[in-house]
Amino acid sequence: MMSSSLLPDLYEDDYVAWLDVTLDQLKNHDIKHLDIKNLIEEIESLGREQRHKVESYLLRLLIHLLLYQYWHSEREWSGKGWEKEIDNFRLELDLLLESKVLLNYLTTILEKDYQKARKDVLRKSKLPPDTLPLTCPYTLEQILNPDWLP
Repeated sequence: MMSSSLLPDLYEDDYVAWLDVTLDQLKNHDIKHLDIKNLIEEIESLGREQRHKVESYLLRLLIHLLLYQYWHSEREWSGKGWEKEIDNFRLELDLLLESKVLLNYLTTILEKDYQKARKDVLRKSKLPPDTLPLTCPYTLEQILNPDWLP
């Protein structure tokens, strides 16, 4: 078994080997030798990464829903592509939202992401600002429903 004092070096020198050693230690309940500092950092990073994915997919989904609903002059040429993107982002979110924690997180960021999406769509489309609602016009159920389009 590797000494716990060598694990931080291994973390820096060979991340995959560090993962393997840490996994073995956890499986063997060898808590005494765990590189706790870096393990905590990795677990925190995983949580941030998952939340970032949820936020990113939600933002892209909202952008495409808004484009689809409000940018009428482009819909004839881009509508099918927007529909495909809407489907893709919903599929990605569906996988992530099996986690209740991530679903709860999504509900807390919905309005913030909507504001970002609204700004992006206004910049891209050059539509008058009063064209798009100031608050999210979609329910969470609509946003995530694979059969719904605005």
